[in-house]
Amino acid sequence: MVFSLKGKTAIVTGGGSGIGKAISTTFARQGAHVCILDFSTDNGNNTVSEIEKEGGSANFYQCDVSNQEQMETIFDEIAKNKTINILINNAGIAHVGNIENTNSEDLDRLFNVNIKGVYNGMKAAISHFKKHKSGVIVNMASIAASVGISDRFAYSMTKGAVLTMTYSVAKDYVNEGIRCNCISPARVHTPFVDGFIQNNYPDNQAEMFEKLSKTQPIGRMGKPEEIANLALYLCSDEASFITGSNFPIDGGFVTLNN
Repeated sequence: MVFSLKGKTAIVTGGGSGIGKAISTTFARQGAHVCILDFSTDNGNNTVSEIEKEGGSANFYQCDVSNQEQMETIFDEIAKNKTINILINNAGIAHVGNIENTNSEDLDRLFNVNIKGVYNGMKAAISHFKKHKSGVIVNMASIAASVGISDRFAYSMTKGAVLTMTYSVAKDYVNEGIRCNCISPARVHTPFVDGFIQNNYPDNQAEMFEKLSKTQPIGRMGKPEEIANLALYLCSDEASFITGSNFPIDGGFVTLNN
């Protein structure tokens, strides 16, 4: 089977909803045992149930990715029974605002989840990967790491850090058999987007959905499953020659917007 993950164990942070859920279910269908780390117990358990109904294998661990001790404990627990092969650093939070209306609490909150959470995941995973001289990391960055987007000051800061951390880890561990890449989506249609539109534009939701969809030159938002399929390729043996790379998946947003 092409892009098979049979016999592999994959850890997916934020794996209970949105893009993370799509990655979790896609990986399980391709034979991986998926360890879902999520702050939401309901989302995590529901995703495990869906995977198991399809005949897949998964476990859920309630987790705050910004807590280093908690992350290391979970990785060590998983490693007692499984060889950890893949880490998807997907957990993240968003923020709307420019530098003037981004307060220090906002900045700290995004730093702790989007930057420290990725750091915690990679630091915990690499110690296990090195034992087996193999491992794959995919970090979820964003087009906001590469181009200027209005009112995304703190979010762009964190995703820029994810991008450069990816390059650094790829360089430092290329001789340890560890590959590290990142994916940079544009706007993807997730429950977060629906909630954002409902909360901020309650009187013209359909109009705003259409407007946001058309900010991608291709004319629509991405689908979580499309991001998951790219992650699947990057974690498969077919991508064994790829490391230290950033993969925009953006409907042409970065290169085709004038």
